[in-house]
Amino acid sequence: MARKVWVTGAGSGLGLALVQQLLAQGWKVAASGRASTELQGLSQLNPQQLLLLDGNLTDAAQAAQASQRLQAQWGALDCLLVNAGTCDYLDASIPPTAIFEAIASSNLSASVHCLHNALPLLENGQSPQIMAVLSRYSALQLYEPSQPATPDNSLAEVFRSECQHLASKGIDLTLVAPQALKVPLVATQVMPQEWTAESAADVLLQRLPERAPELLLEALNLNSLWPLPEQPSSSV
Repeated sequence: MARKVWVTGAGSGLGLALVQQLLAQGWKVAASGRASTELQGLSQLNPQQLLLLDGNLTDAAQAAQASQRLQAQWGALDCLLVNAGTCDYLDASIPPTAIFEAIASSNLSASVHCLHNALPLLENGQSPQIMAVLSRYSALQLYEPSQPATPDNSLAEVFRSECQHLASKGIDLTLVAPQALKVPLVATQVMPQEWTAESAADVLLQRLPERAPELLLEALNLNSLWPLPEQPSSSV
């Protein structure tokens, strides 16, 4: 029986590449993200395998509606892939000076809503697991960086704080993030690499069965994995 996965932030970049490769591997895939011609094309090619979930996961009600549709269609999830560096939830009109904070805050709220709503589905799944992938921008601590990191101001802490609760329900969690500046995961410095969306997705899916608690991902060009929204052209 095909395994079932929910991929968030699937409209472009890394999220879209994950959807493409999971479909090629035979997974049943539910995809949330900004509407795109690529996702629509994949849906037409794979109508029995790909389920497109409309809605903005930063909105609690829309996130609940997405999970309700999953419950009705599948009744369970084996894997939740949270692309928590996505710019899918940003308005294209957002001023450039506010983009990085908006990436962090939108991914934090979307991740909280997604985790809450996916939990009952994962509990019904086979060997359930979660992989959350953060970018350098979404991993930024909100509000006052000098304060301790908590689930209210740090996306990484949202996931770390859930580890014990998830483990008690038999759900494994893998957090994929850049090197933390305050508390490095490894002693040696990890140099950023020239990842493409496809190469990063390939490696992440290779590592998925390992269920490692934490993995490092340092990308040299973040826009190749998490494309920024196109700014509207100004009239002259």
